Amino acid sequence: MRRLAARGAAGDAGEVAAPAAGGSDSAQARSPSPWRLIDLGAIWNTGVFLPAAAWNGASSGVERRRLNEAKKLSSVQKVQLKRLKVTRPRGLGNREWGRVPRMARQPAPPWVHAAFLLCLLSLGGAIEIPMDPSIQNELTQPPTITKQSVKDHIVDPRDNILIECEAKGNPAPSFHWTRNSRFFNIAKDPRVSMRRRSGTLVIDFRSGGRPEEYEGEYQCFARNKFGTALSNRIRLQVSKSPLWPKENLDPVVVQEGAPLTLQCNPPPGLPSPVIFWMSSSMEPIAQDKRVSQGHNGDLYFSNVMLQDMQTDYSCNARFHFTHTIQQKNPFTLKVLTNHPYNDSSLRNHPDMYSARGVAERTPSFMYPQGTASSQMVLRGMDLLLECIASGVPTPDIAWYKKGGDLPSDKAKFENFNKALRITNVSEEDSGEYFCLASNKMGSIRHTISVRVKAAPYWLDEPKNLILAPGEDGRLVCRANGNPKPTVQWMVNGEPLQSAPPNPNREVAGDTIIFRDTQISSRAVYQCNTSNEHGYLLANAFVSVLDVPPRMLSPRNQLIRVILYNRTRLDCPFFGSPIPTLRWFKNGQGSNLDGGNYHVYENGSLEIKMIRKEDQGIYTCVATNILGKAENQVRLEVKDPTRIYRMPEDQVAKRGTTVQLECRVKHDPSLKLTVSWLKDDEPLYIGNRMKKEDDSLTIFGVAERDQGSYTCVASTELDQDLAKAYLTVLADQATPTNRLAALPKGRPDRPRDLELTDLAERSVRLTWIPGDDNNSPITDYVVQFEEDQFQPGVWHDHSKYPGSVNSAVLRLSPYVNYQFRVIAINEVGSSHPSLPSERYRTSGAPPESNPGDVKGEGTRKNNMEITWTPMNATSAFGPNLRYIVKWRRRETREAWNNVTVWGSRYVVGQTPVYVPYEIRVQAENDFGKGPEPESVIGYSGEDLPSAPRRFRVRQPNLETINLEWDHPEHPNGIMLGYTLKYVAFNGTKVGKQIVENFSPNQTKFVVQRTDPVSRYRFTLSARTQVGSGEAVTEESPAPPNEATPTAAYTNNQADIATQGWFIGLMCAIALLVLILLIVCFIKRSRGGKYPVREKKDVPLGPEDPKEEDGSFDYSDEDNKPLQGSQTSLDGTIKQQESDDSLVDYGEGGEGQFNEDGSFIGQYTVKKDKDETEGNESSEATSPVNAIYSLA
Repeated sequence: MRRLAARGAAGDAGEVAAPAAGGSDSAQARSPSPWRLIDLGAIWNTGVFLPAAAWNGASSGVERRRLNEAKKLSSVQKVQLKRLKVTRPRGLGNREWGRVPRMARQPAPPWVHAAFLLCLLSLGGAIEIPMDPSIQNELTQPPTITKQSVKDHIVDPRDNILIECEAKGNPAPSFHWTRNSRFFNIAKDPRVSMRRRSGTLVIDFRSGGRPEEYEGEYQCFARNKFGTALSNRIRLQVSKSPLWPKENLDPVVVQEGAPLTLQCNPPPGLPSPVIFWMSSSMEPIAQDKRVSQGHNGDLYFSNVMLQDMQTDYSCNARFHFTHTIQQKNPFTLKVLTNHPYNDSSLRNHPDMYSARGVAERTPSFMYPQGTASSQMVLRGMDLLLECIASGVPTPDIAWYKKGGDLPSDKAKFENFNKALRITNVSEEDSGEYFCLASNKMGSIRHTISVRVKAAPYWLDEPKNLILAPGEDGRLVCRANGNPKPTVQWMVNGEPLQSAPPNPNREVAGDTIIFRDTQISSRAVYQCNTSNEHGYLLANAFVSVLDVPPRMLSPRNQLIRVILYNRTRLDCPFFGSPIPTLRWFKNGQGSNLDGGNYHVYENGSLEIKMIRKEDQGIYTCVATNILGKAENQVRLEVKDPTRIYRMPEDQVAKRGTTVQLECRVKHDPSLKLTVSWLKDDEPLYIGNRMKKEDDSLTIFGVAERDQGSYTCVASTELDQDLAKAYLTVLADQATPTNRLAALPKGRPDRPRDLELTDLAERSVRLTWIPGDDNNSPITDYVVQFEEDQFQPGVWHDHSKYPGSVNSAVLRLSPYVNYQFRVIAINEVGSSHPSLPSERYRTSGAPPESNPGDVKGEGTRKNNMEITWTPMNATSAFGPNLRYIVKWRRRETREAWNNVTVWGSRYVVGQTPVYVPYEIRVQAENDFGKGPEPESVIGYSGEDLPSAPRRFRVRQPNLETINLEWDHPEHPNGIMLGYTLKYVAFNGTKVGKQIVENFSPNQTKFVVQRTDPVSRYRFTLSARTQVGSGEAVTEESPAPPNEATPTAAYTNNQADIATQGWFIGLMCAIALLVLILLIVCFIKRSRGGKYPVREKKDVPLGPEDPKEEDGSFDYSDEDNKPLQGSQTSLDGTIKQQESDDSLVDYGEGGEGQFNEDGSFIGQYTVKKDKDETEGNESSEATSPVNAIYSLA
């Protein structure tokens, strides 16, 4: 069984009764006198009246929703409905009109048109007098210009001239014209006439005459006894298409690769002609980025090629009004080339110019000239910027705007990117634009300074003003432009300064204020605002009406509506001052407004959901100071049409008889019609079929009978549908298992959703299951949508077993719920059901606070507090907002707080990376949420300080140990450390190596690859802001590079603990000890050493140490450290004293023989070279010394 979950109105959800003059015969037959039906339905907004889902006492099994849409409105009524949106501020009876609740089943009666037109009595546009003749003849209206020619009126000289001017008013206005600000006497010129009941001028040239004689500036005046309205100043010009001057053009000689401009210089026409280039044989000139036409009509060649001389070039001008094309004498080209053969194969050569011997050139501009230019454009017009460049290869053009981007929604490129067009220019488009022309040889650019000016444009255009006697009002004429426009007021076509004084009128710049207006204040005012670029002229009349209330609709209307629908009762009225409208039911009780009733400004009464008790007579009363008027509407409530026994899916054997049931319940006062559709088309009832009121019988079922059958039960007001599918089997088939014989499918959507048991926090939702399509329904998913936070977005609410069709839904406060249901079987999910009606729960304070509260710094001196905003189901009330509190952690300072409507707040002027306590509390108009928990956040981070106590140690020649302490001021969350180090040896520097460490690592071992070089280390700490201050240290120097006066590293105190240093000192001490022992032994053996035998030169008497010809080697001489110091590598370095072991022997070092004897001669240093031949060549060593001891 398939059932359509829809119902529709055959006409509308309701009908209206009217007097016989506006009704039809059929309407009369359906309604007792004096009420006459005119089919006014309860259409609402979208044109369809949807039934409410919650009806008390109705059977859920027969609930249906409309399927059909209301019939389309006629084109006339569509126009009227659009015009109803105009609002009127004061003066007439009908205020704002919404859409009229009518169906377009027949032409609307005159009173409806009158009500439509009355709604246009407003400041928003020209005032319309209601079409009701009795009102139309009484109400007066100053003139209003309704049609006029354009300000710049160009005419075809071959046709008669027509200058339009039409106006309306009551009484009908008369017309006259001025030409060039002087009265234009039409009667004196036989060629000039004025159309009847119009001010349109017709100038006839059939009998001769020159149209140019009538060029000038024209202005139309429309006048009646209440004022004068003016048209714009219309400048009449006759189109001109002058001939091209004859000229003989010599061939243009140009070198191949050079730029060329062929000038068009078309004759000036009105309007300007359209320019295009063709050959003399009328073949269009092919254009590309090398050859193109400029906006001025000239033809530009960025570089000329040999093939360009294969054709000639003629400029053509097409004139709009005459539809003629004039051709200029053609140009012929003579191209001088280094490659005289025009080899077509070279055209596709990758470097065509080089192949043809054309020298490449950097770009230069052909148009505009120079590097800068300026351009002025009016607001609202199109801005066209153009740059055409020469060069080899052909340059590419690119466009830019200084200090911003091009407006992508308005900018487009034309003419192979050589032109930039910006449509509908505004003040924001002013500035500097530049085009960049580039090829492989270079680039140049041209800057165009754009200034945007503006002709006057309206900010507040004066509107017609309708007042009641004694009321105040104002006319405002406010315009803008560049330069600022001036404002001039006129009344009835004359300057306001020369008009008779009016004590009730006051002019204040762009505003005229009226106080205590009287009937004599009626006039037409003109506002003219102008600057050097143009002008605007507006007419606005002041009309003073004194009219008692009147009803515009027929009396005693009858409206019939379907139960639980929504309807609107209209009561169009008119009056001045604006009447006050009130509604009463059954002639008693208070004014109807609120609850199930809503009264609109235009006086219409909306009943949101029709119930049986709403049936009765409704009276609308319009009242002003001049009297009152009333009208009555009778409302009848009808039961909906329901199919309570629907046709079911059937599987039948061919040749058998099938009966499809369709039993209907409807309102007995409405006429019921039951019809059938097959496959959604009207069913033809043949001889094998029998149609009854509650069934359809098919005899001798055939295969062609297979398909869907829809039962349509309809009345004048609504209809209901139900569908079933008939499957026809062949003879051999036996329909023993229908489910096995039919394919399985997704279930049909649930239907007829109903809300009952309405409570503050819950509601019962009931639905009718759709067809399971041969696969049992396993689950139902209930979804909801709310219209405040995420309108149109559906969320899962709950899930229920497939065996239920009713559930109690838990609701949150202050949510305007709408529900729908989705059915699920093993095949898949159904389409969602049609939504239920809305149900808004009452409000309450929030019961929770927003989650995911965070406090993080985006800068070093702020903290951004963010949170996840609460959704509609947790807001619990209107105006959801958040109270944000914060204070520094572990302090006793007071809480700072602020109220925020969004989902973030930035706290400024905070210290760097300081913890804060943060609280975010929800609040709505019903109260505050619970006290929130504190969350710890931090202000913004900064760069960290340098790591402390950076130490570099070298335990051996293979490794270097690095250690450091954490920075004193981290200024944020430490992300780690960055170590950069590089090996260097003198001026040579190796490749830098970068290591990144975790924030907890404070040690690192470097494996040396070069034992000779030293290393320079740079260490810094990192936060998310970046790396902070760095500290730099160097590794100790290798032993062979050390000097007595130099420390290994900046940390000298730590050298004594190095192993290599201790070993070096031990070696030096051992060597010194051995030398001392050798010296002692030698002294013990030899005593004194004679020295004069080796040298003939006697010692001078100044030598204190030699008196008897021998050197006394005393204990005082056995002090090798005196006057010297021991270096770190164990060598003895001489300092100042000449008496050193270094001065003995070859190479500045003392030597010993194998027997341990000292063979170095003790002489002065200058004599050492003389004795070198007698010295031993064997170096002194501790081993030799030991051997000598032996």
